[in-house]
Amino acid sequence: MPTDEARKMATEKGLDLVEISPKAAPPVCKIMNYGKFKYSQRKKDRQAKRKHHVVHMKELRISPKTGEHDLMVKIKHARQFIERGDKVLVTLFFRGRQITHKDLGLKLMARFAKELEDLAKIESPVKSEGRRLNMTLTHK
Repeated sequence: MPTDEARKMATEKGLDLVEISPKAAPPVCKIMNYGKFKYSQRKKDRQAKRKHHVVHMKELRISPKTGEHDLMVKIKHARQFIERGDKVLVTLFFRGRQITHKDLGLKLMARFAKELEDLAKIESPVKSEGRRLNMTLTHK
């Protein structure tokens, strides 16, 4: 259909002539309410964005001398983060001469993982980097 006829039809109906596929031969156009179309597109985009969840990395720091109650609080926080869908990086710092007792740190990290084994899996096992041990936990 010639462009002039299509424009006349669109103005008679009170709508817009929108070019859908300009690279096609001949170009494809559609008669529609362009404002309504743009509004519905924005609404769909907002809806998709609302359902999208970004995974964050949360870090919890402990030391070999972390007390029992403090450790349980850290585990509780880790549980909340994992339930929300975030990853948890558990970092154990050695200060001064504590580095000579690396086995205590490894036991503490193993206990941390064991407390959360019902909810989380170990994404990256315990790694030693200088004066600290790192372990990443994520949702099962």
